[in-house]
Order: sequence, then structure tokens, then C-alpha cells
Amino acid sequence: MKTGSSLLQLMSLSIAAVLVLATAPFVGMQFISPRHLFANDLQTTILLTLRVPRVLVAFSAGSGLALCGMMFQAMFRNPLADPFTLGISSGASCGAAATILLGMSGALAGVPYISLGAFLGAAVSMMCVYLLSSLQRTSTNLTMLLAGIAISFLFSSMLMFMQYMSSLRDSFHIVRWLMGGIEVFGYQAFLSMVPFLGLGTVILAVKLPELDHLLVGDDLAKTRGVRVNRTKNLLLFAATLMVGSIVAVCGPIGFVGLMTPHICKMVFKTSHTVLGPASFLSGGIFLVLCDTLARVVIAPAEMPVGVITALLGGPFFLWLLFVRKARGISLD
Repeated sequence: MKTGSSLLQLMSLSIAAVLVLATAPFVGMQFISPRHLFANDLQTTILLTLRVPRVLVAFSAGSGLALCGMMFQAMFRNPLADPFTLGISSGASCGAAATILLGMSGALAGVPYISLGAFLGAAVSMMCVYLLSSLQRTSTNLTMLLAGIAISFLFSSMLMFMQYMSSLRDSFHIVRWLMGGIEVFGYQAFLSMVPFLGLGTVILAVKLPELDHLLVGDDLAKTRGVRVNRTKNLLLFAATLMVGSIVAVCGPIGFVGLMTPHICKMVFKTSHTVLGPASFLSGGIFLVLCDTLARVVIAPAEMPVGVITALLGGPFFLWLLFVRKARGISLD
């Protein structure tokens, strides 16, 4: 695809993102009219303390998950790779659930304990995947992917154990949190995500050109001057930071990192230097729209956004399985 066409599409995505961010806060169980906004103190409070922070968190979380999914699919050369299949989300969920079970509701140096638990769980899961895959002398990307799936099942079983051993109140809290949801009040949750998402995004942005080389294989990437092991370690570190911060605030929200990079690849048939910003913007737009739908579909009640993404992601996953041969997509 020509550079000019890619830039035009990125500009269109940017405009769409601005429009979504500007209009989504006004949509909810009750529509807030911009004309009467400052004439009603209650509506102003709802908009500024509930809906605007929620939209910001949704956009940030969707952008981070989409970037991580794009990175994993390129690094492992597998269209089914995302933060969940590699066990990072399960590890982060397990760590965060452990802090809930232990009643740790404070913060350390301004970082909530639930965030620290999520980071620790994500780091442990990534270390386990790396250690398991390195046990084989002929370690491959497929080996690491299978190790991630195994670790994901392990942490999922630990989550079920903790839920069974917890009180009814904590069990309900964990179950509701595991459904994935963006229920924030004020800007504290958004501000707690920004440093980790920002650092991870910067690392990924710097390494975007190298993803094109990793996509064709480690050996060829080495011949093109890519320090493969160092690059992968940096990318995995960035993903751990980003997924840990997102899971700590929103819980595990599935399929965003699987769907949006594929949609971007079908539209932007170009290098990762363009796919990166496209995935970032598309992931944010997608999760904001899903969260807006979750707020109104069964109003006055509210549906967890993770349910919406799962309902959309399941059919997409099946589509990806059954049409891969027609589109030349390999799952090996």
C-alpha cells in the first residue's frame, strides 16, 4: 500500500478516535445534552467524574491490548497469539485476585496493591513461560506459545481455587472482576495506568520496525542486524507492564488484542510502523464503543464489557479458523 494512502487512513482513524472520545461520554443510561450541560450541576458531575474518566480508561485499555496483540502475533508469527494465550492476562488476574482475597486495599508509593499484584502475577507468568520454553534445546515460537497456554490454564485453576476458598463477598467480587469491566470513579484509575502504558507504548513504538524482521523468522532477523533475544525481552517486558496495568484496573478483557490487529492488517496492508498506530487507535475506538454498548444495552442495569467483547470475539475466532486457508493465514 502506498505511503500516502496509509497516512490518509491513519488520519481518518485519528479523526474517528477524536469523535468517539468527544461523543461517548454523553451517551449512557440517560443521554446528557451538551446544550444543557452547564445548566445542570448533577449532569456536569456525572459527565466529569464518571463518564469522561471511564471513556479515557476504556480507550487506554483498548489501545494497550491491541498493541500487545499486534506485537505477539508478529513476534510469534501466529495469528492466534495475544496476551491471553500467552498466560500474561491470567497471571495478572491471579495476582490481582490474590490482593483482593488478602484484603489489601491500600497503596505503596502511590501504586495500588491490586496493581502491584497484577504486575507481579504478569511477571511471574512471563518468567514461567520463558523458563519452560528454554528447557528445550530447540526452543521455537510454537514452544513458547504452548507454554503460555499451559501457564494460562495453571493460573486459571489457581483462580478457581482462590475463589472456592474465599468468602461469599470476596468470591462475588472476584467473579465480577473477572468478567472485565470499566467501572471507575474519578481519574485515579486512569492516572495509575498512564505511566506503565506510556512506558510500554514507547518501547513498542521504538521496536516497531524490528517487528517486520521478526515476522520473517529469527535467523533472517539476525542477518538484518536485529538483536533478537534482546528485542524479544524488551517487547515482553513492555507487554507485562501494559497488560498488568490494564488488568489491575479493568480485569481481564478478552479478544481485543486478537480482533483489532487482524482488522487493521486487512485494511492497512503495510509494515508495522503503520500497523502500530492503526492498532493503537482501532483498539481504543473498539473498546470505547463496546463499553458504551455495555452501559445502554440492558439499562438501567449494566453489562460487563468483557461479555460484549467475548460475544464478538467468539465468532471472530471461528471465522479466523475457518477462512485462514482462503486468506493464506498459517496457524503453525
